[in-house]
Order: sequence, then C-alpha cells, then structure tokens
Amino acid sequence: MIKIAILVSLIFFDLLTKYLIQDNLFLNQSIKINEYFDLVYVQNFGVSFGLFSGYVSHWILIFIALIVVILILYLFIKSDKQLEKLAYFFVIIGALSNIIDRLINKYVVDFILLHYENFYWPAFNLADIYITIGIIMLITSFFIKSKTVK
Repeated sequence: MIKIAILVSLIFFDLLTKYLIQDNLFLNQSIKINEYFDLVYVQNFGVSFGLFSGYVSHWILIFIALIVVILILYLFIKSDKQLEKLAYFFVIIGALSNIIDRLINKYVVDFILLHYENFYWPAFNLADIYITIGIIMLITSFFIKSKTVK
C-alpha cells in the first residue's frame, strides 16, 4: 500500500509542477533562478532531448512507452534484489508520469534548465529525474551485493 501512495504522490508532484509551469510561464519563457539554473516552459513532442519531434505521432510514443513500462514491471516482479526493485519502481513512476502528461497535452512539459556559461543541458522535468535516479540505482545494483527480498 505504501508503494501505491509513493507512486501516486510522485506522479502528482510531477504533474503539479508541470501544470504550474504551463499556468505561469509563456511557451519558451525562462526565469533565471541563479547562474546555473533556470525555469523554462518547453513542450517536448519527441522523446529524450526532443529526439524524433515532429516525426512520430504522440500515440506511437505512448504505445512504445507503455510497452517499456510493462517490460520494466515484469523485471520488477521477477527481481529478488531490493535495490534493483526500487530502481525499477522509480523508472516506472517517471515513465508513467510522462505518459500521463503526453495523454493530457500530446507533448511532455519540460521546465528545468541547467547550464554553465554557454553550455546548456536540454530542459527536463521531475519525471525525468525519477527515471535517472532509477537508472543510477540499477547500474549501482549491478556492482554491489543487494539484499534479496524474502
């Protein structure tokens, strides 16, 4: 039950932040927070970093993402390592949140923009952070011995 509460809470927080950005910024408007971080409203019609934007229907992207979520859910169920299960859980949360966003808007809202001098990382959102945390945890789980789930 706690996992469902965490899943719903993290998805809600991601979607809430995306809504607040859409409601308070114009498209491509940015607000400088400090010398390394801006808030910006970007509509991502593609996948990571806007790849395939304008070339692939949002329905195809949703379908592919759902297949990936089902595969990761299968890996989650089959795993007997706590860290690995937690990693899959974070990836699933991030993917589901971006799928919901794409269902609502036909695109994913990105709003976190990190930069250093003239180098700008592509904008991203909280769901992308959840996925990244999950991937880092998954890679870590390959190198350390994790407790098994009983």
